[in-house]
Amino acid sequence: MKTTTYNLPCNIAQTLNIIGDRWTLLIIHEILIGNTTFSDIKRALDGISSNLLSDRLKYLESSELISSTLYSEHPPRYSYTLTKSGEDLEDVFNAMILWGKNNLEKCYKKLIHQKCNHEVDITYYCSHCNENVDDIVAVEAD
Repeated sequence: MKTTTYNLPCNIAQTLNIIGDRWTLLIIHEILIGNTTFSDIKRALDGISSNLLSDRLKYLESSELISSTLYSEHPPRYSYTLTKSGEDLEDVFNAMILWGKNNLEKCYKKLIHQKCNHEVDITYYCSHCNENVDDIVAVEAD
């Protein structure tokens, strides 16, 4: 499917090799919010072709971000769910929502705390020190 890949020793580049194609993150997001069938996803993503959606779903399954379950044999129809790896992308979506709120002219979504209905921010937490931190830096992994 993907003809161009980043051949860089970088988490961002390697992640984009998996989820950086057009429509891919939007498909994952639709499954995350409960659109789990081909027709539901297609209806939600105005402009995506059936062939492209089918290709992306197969690719996401081979990349182990989603799994499929056959729910009708004639014709064959599948329901899609996120794997643990796919579910972990929710943090990426939340970061993108916050970035959009802060940087886009028109804000479409916001993140709120359900208990008090106020907006939230992303914070970083150090499990070793048991505290929120703001002095983070990316370093080479061991």
